Amino acid sequence: MKEAIAIIYQTETPPKRNGIIKPMKPGGYSDSGADIAYSLQQQNIRVITPVENPKIENDLDWVFPDTIAGIQSAIGKGANIIWLNTVLYKGHPIEDFIKNGISVVGQIPENVDLYDDKWITNDLLKASGLPIPKSVIITHENVDSYQLGFPFPVVTKPIRGRGSQGVSVVNHKEELTALLKQMFGSKSYGEALYVEEFLSGQEITITVMPRGKYIFNGITEAKNDYWALPPIKRFNHHNGIAPYNGTVAVINNSKVLTDEELRQTAIIQLCRQCEQAAKLVNAKAPIRIDCRANADGKYFLFDLNMKPNMTGASRPHRQDQDSLTALAARKIGWSFDDLILNMLHQHWKE
Repeated sequence: MKEAIAIIYQTETPPKRNGIIKPMKPGGYSDSGADIAYSLQQQNIRVITPVENPKIENDLDWVFPDTIAGIQSAIGKGANIIWLNTVLYKGHPIEDFIKNGISVVGQIPENVDLYDDKWITNDLLKASGLPIPKSVIITHENVDSYQLGFPFPVVTKPIRGRGSQGVSVVNHKEELTALLKQMFGSKSYGEALYVEEFLSGQEITITVMPRGKYIFNGITEAKNDYWALPPIKRFNHHNGIAPYNGTVAVINNSKVLTDEELRQTAIIQLCRQCEQAAKLVNAKAPIRIDCRANADGKYFLFDLNMKPNMTGASRPHRQDQDSLTALAARKIGWSFDDLILNMLHQHWKE
């Protein structure tokens, strides 16, 4: 049966988990969904869209809502592969369609639900011997009596975060307590927050690809284990934090490591550690892991993202919108189209 792909996007905030809220991205990834759909269409792959003749600049012409009705509509129009360009969770509508045999590109919803929790994920990685920064959870109940166990400066972040939204560097206890109370008061992130030691060294981001068959220069190669794309260096931080890509396009504050840097023992080791992390969370699609060195140059894995943003320079008006993963793919000779095609090849069914 010939492949016919529909892309779904996020339409609502995921359910609260243990009092924790994962904030929703404005537009629900419809922009990257449209980038993906347009890329596939340009490669003569059948793409199912909500409207007959989607306009290049209109994101919602290219993607279906991630609701029961939206997914049913896509399948009713002929889609036999659903690309999960959305935030997944246990109980997501796509689960019933997966149980009924639909093929998907993306993660196992239940795994995303579990590993979107930074505390659970970093605890798993640490128990497996991977380097994780010191951290503590502070709740709205102990915000006046917490003990850190590590020195300032520190980083505060949502437990179920998204990029750098809600992330701050704090230099002393009074400032931290005031910020925590403000964040609890906003009710944007729920009843607990994650605080970790601030790492002052180089920040890099590593995309890890799942097992599967991939095309390199026209030749198909089987990858029997998880494998890392070349790391991306982040720079031009704002107050110690890489800015949200909705504010600053990543091509303006990120670049792939040089060949010399890629040969460094510490970088090679870090890539292997990120591959190990991907195996631990049973990734079925690309994941992105943010890493940073301390003052002594030792790297730590500090943020595993099960849903990397997958924007790309496919549509003419978005030529500055390559994501971190797309930048990394270019280093191995893949265009955004090549990346998307290779991601499609990893579709799976239950």
